[in-house]
Amino acid sequence: MGCCGSAEVSDAPQWKPLEDRSCTDLPWFLLFTLFLVGMCGICGFTIMTGGAARLVFGYDSYGNTCGQRNEPIEGVRLSGLDHTDRKFVFFLDPCNIDIIQRKIKSMALCVSQCPTEELATYHDLKRFAMINGSELCSYELPGHKYPQLPERFEKCPKLPVPESKALPVFNRCTPVDISCYAKFAEAVVTFVSDNSMLNRLIAGVAASKEIIVGLCLLALVLSMILMVIIRYISAVLVWILTALVVLGSLGGTSVLWWLSRLVLFPVLVLISIFVLPQGILLLLMLFMRKRVALTIALFHVAGKVFIHLPLLALQPFYTFLALSLFWVYWIMVLLFLGTTGNPEKNEDTGLVEFRLTGALQYMTWYHAVGLIWISEFILACQQMTVAGAVVTYYFTRDKTKLPVTPILSSVLRLVRYHLGTVAKGSFIITLVKIPRLILMYIHNQLKGKENACARCMLKTCICCLWCLEKCLNYLNQNAYAATAINSTNFCTSARDAFMILVENALRVATINTVGDFVLFLGKILIVTCTAFAGVLALNYQRDYTEWVLPLIIVCLFAFLVAHCFLSIFEIVVDVLFLCFAIDTKYNNGTPGRENSLLLSAVGSEHHK
Repeated sequence: MGCCGSAEVSDAPQWKPLEDRSCTDLPWFLLFTLFLVGMCGICGFTIMTGGAARLVFGYDSYGNTCGQRNEPIEGVRLSGLDHTDRKFVFFLDPCNIDIIQRKIKSMALCVSQCPTEELATYHDLKRFAMINGSELCSYELPGHKYPQLPERFEKCPKLPVPESKALPVFNRCTPVDISCYAKFAEAVVTFVSDNSMLNRLIAGVAASKEIIVGLCLLALVLSMILMVIIRYISAVLVWILTALVVLGSLGGTSVLWWLSRLVLFPVLVLISIFVLPQGILLLLMLFMRKRVALTIALFHVAGKVFIHLPLLALQPFYTFLALSLFWVYWIMVLLFLGTTGNPEKNEDTGLVEFRLTGALQYMTWYHAVGLIWISEFILACQQMTVAGAVVTYYFTRDKTKLPVTPILSSVLRLVRYHLGTVAKGSFIITLVKIPRLILMYIHNQLKGKENACARCMLKTCICCLWCLEKCLNYLNQNAYAATAINSTNFCTSARDAFMILVENALRVATINTVGDFVLFLGKILIVTCTAFAGVLALNYQRDYTEWVLPLIIVCLFAFLVAHCFLSIFEIVVDVLFLCFAIDTKYNNGTPGRENSLLLSAVGSEHHK
């Protein structure tokens, strides 16, 4: 048996691009399918047990769901009431917010109407109940006796009762004047001493919304254009970078030499500390000049890929849409879980809370794992789709014979053959990410309490797991490309890709170093151009609170867009390099083993 239950394979990889296909990692596809069934089962459980209804319609502090006829709860008084005509949730003290637990610490009641005006006295409460038939005190208190009842201070709303409106979907009575949330806002927005600055910032965003949308579209267009034109400017950027490194090394060494003469610093120590590393760096740059040419050729061909396959530029949209839909579903089910479970009476407050007990409480953990695994699965599907399309482009020698829709063909191959491989790769990332997130949570909870040694150990573990995750992400991406070529299972593909990368370690280091820097410059270029256009469009002569926040929003969006698009470009470059390394090793230009356009673009570099 191979690793993780995979079938045993021969030691020698058989690189046969785009030939026979077979399903890969089928057990992992079945496992992932069962996991998805479990996720859907959690959603169905919350709906069947009333958690979804309690979230949408709301419930009172006695366990009754508003707008429905309820069954009595054993040991809880005032449960089992008929709230068919009481469809809105009303909090006796809506501004009493527990910031730590993120909930309202107040008795909740089901009422037939939210207060449409401020009620300053108990006589106003009585009048509102008599006119509108909506009693705002606890159910056992008759509305016509509100002003005289001794229980009114505990079981009636805190005065004055603010004017409220019901939320559109969730039917909660919410104060129209949000000033009652000043304490909560002060805790969240610590830099605001009064509401004036916050109001001006929000007003500036609202007044500039058309400009913000326009600038975001500009960042989007710039990102798409840059992916095409980077093939023409990559050579300039790469050689400028090389020249700056060389000049910086010489200049730094000269300055340090001059300073050492002033302070009589020992020459041998200087040479051993500064001059020797600088000399090694210069030799490395000279030795790797051919590999820098390979990086330029890869960027050049990557630009051609986007010209022939322009729909690759739309992959971030599809991925973001899929992630957004899943995240919305995940959050909704999480909220359902928060109102699912057995009703329990809080002995301190006397109020009813719904809690998952016993084995049911592990559903939240299962749901949390689903967030990470399925999100990683969606991202891995993007990587496999891009890899499949690039492999098709690279190994189709006659570009006129490319499929009509290479990307759609890649998606179909993924769905038909390789979902199990993607599921296994994303699960491996999940296994590394979960411990890192747990350690980060522990570190945040113990902030200021743990000693220096424990803090250092926690940060070291978190850093090591982060580095491991990045390495596995890179290996997974190349494994997906190898699967797209050979139709082998994940472990075999990862092994074959790893061996190819090890054989080309210097090339990999050059491409990752120089290529990442060039792409980083591209991101900075997009953000800078967008920010410059934003300063001109937002008219910086106005008060700074009216344009700084919109400009910050635009710059953040521009960086996010540039990162998404240039990440696709980076995937294309990595897949092209793997194809190039395979092509170099196994195809020598003889009939039946023809090499590709990238070899000719690099020239004689592959002979070095």
